[in-house]
Amino acid sequence: MLEQCRELGFALAGIAPVRPMRHAEAMHAWLDAGKHGSMAYLAEHADLKADPSKLLEGARCAIMVADLYATRDDGVDEPPAGHGRVARYARGGDYHNVMKKRLHRLCDAIAQRWPDSSTRAFVDTAPVHERELAVAAGLGWVGKHTLLIHPRVGSWMLLGGVLTTLDLEVHEHEEPDHCGTCTRCIDACPTDAITPYSVDASRCISYLTIERREAIPVGLQDQMGDWVFGCDICQDVCPHNSPRSGEVGTANPAYAPVRSSFDLLELLGWDEDARRAAFAGTAMKRAKLVMMKRNAVIVAGNAIASLGEKNPASVRLLKALAALISAEGEDDSIRRLAHDVLHRDRSSMMP
Repeated sequence: MLEQCRELGFALAGIAPVRPMRHAEAMHAWLDAGKHGSMAYLAEHADLKADPSKLLEGARCAIMVADLYATRDDGVDEPPAGHGRVARYARGGDYHNVMKKRLHRLCDAIAQRWPDSSTRAFVDTAPVHERELAVAAGLGWVGKHTLLIHPRVGSWMLLGGVLTTLDLEVHEHEEPDHCGTCTRCIDACPTDAITPYSVDASRCISYLTIERREAIPVGLQDQMGDWVFGCDICQDVCPHNSPRSGEVGTANPAYAPVRSSFDLLELLGWDEDARRAAFAGTAMKRAKLVMMKRNAVIVAGNAIASLGEKNPASVRLLKALAALISAEGEDDSIRRLAHDVLHRDRSSMMP
């Protein structure tokens, strides 16, 4: 099975036993504390997530795989002035499609060889705790930022897998935790969303820009910086993602960046057709038009504060925000937000 996973182009692969989730109690405590924000589906499917065997009757093993969408040698990039940044995983092809096609091919190969077996492929749309299964399969350890880290390739990876009723030889050794006393991800998070091995999603920039449908709290808007979709800060600062000698893996070319940022002026002028065209084939399409314009308005305000109001890019953004307030057919929430951002006191943030 692992050889077939490599033939299918997965960077990492391993086999884990299917068993009740070891950290189910911590998951329920996290949900009870409301740290999942408005992602109600996480609470609704908690019981299924706590025991993957409930997703596939008779499941005994999980074949876990990982795709690299970037490598630790890529370095940190900076967008041009007046642009809003996109998280790396979303810059290329939609990982749901890229991974599922190959996972379904793996399922087909299993069915052909063992016709009496059953399988179920999953990426992150099924209620499965991929990270715990990946740890059990030997793919790495869960870092303090709660993302899986492999000791050689780092954390720029996407997880998927196949549940199967086959009784396969499972991985017997779990990678030890190499985070040690490091707190770089915790210290670097602008919204203080991270505590050791836990993230308050309701404060996480990725959640705020991608999952949250409602208005973003004013107290968190300044901390969003230039992120309009997702956030990579905790991974950018992680020592296990720093350049190193030797083999660090190869990113799947399907995730080659189409764009790493959006021109805020362009984004502020989007209609639904423009959004669909810009997001075609990517994982960004889950963010609705009003959400992206909301994010762009906030990031435009942050850019003006950072660059200074006399900067040419700031002047253009100020005009665009003013135009939004009176734009015909604009969503009322965007009008109000543009007004609030335009009239915000930025004197204490001027360079």
